[in-house]
Amino acid sequence: MTRLLLLLLMATATACAWADAADPFEIVKTEPTSEIWLNAGMYSYHFQKDKGLNNSNPGFGVEYRYSNVTSLTAGGFYNSDRQTSHYVGWYWQPVALGPVRLGAALGGFDGYPRMRNGGWFAAIIPTASMEYGRVGLNMFFIPTYEDKLYGALSFQLKVRVD
Repeated sequence: MTRLLLLLLMATATACAWADAADPFEIVKTEPTSEIWLNAGMYSYHFQKDKGLNNSNPGFGVEYRYSNVTSLTAGGFYNSDRQTSHYVGWYWQPVALGPVRLGAALGGFDGYPRMRNGGWFAAIIPTASMEYGRVGLNMFFIPTYEDKLYGALSFQLKVRVD
């Protein structure tokens, strides 16, 4: 846990150091691109420590970035409830803080037994992404939803393959 928080603090400090102190946020001008990114799931730091949740969420996913602020994504992973989940979604990240893009993902998810009996549901998830060359990191803030979904900060390493 300490290492994860240290990594998050270092990433935030780096982004802030690169950002202009007077106005650190920038609206990104949309430009077309064509990039394919692959990931092997994610690691989640859960807020509810007493629930015995699974922090390691291996899987496989693909992200197709068709502009510098939008992309499509789909994949699957072993979720926090120790079940298989699938997802499809759309990222929109129109704001930059230095090298970090900020926005949200709108998507559909399944596999959470207390949420619609494991069926599909829609969610909006705040996101941040950093990319350097062929490696990147997606960060998600998963809010707690009643006793159906448990809140977490999730980190997803990715590699560009195009």
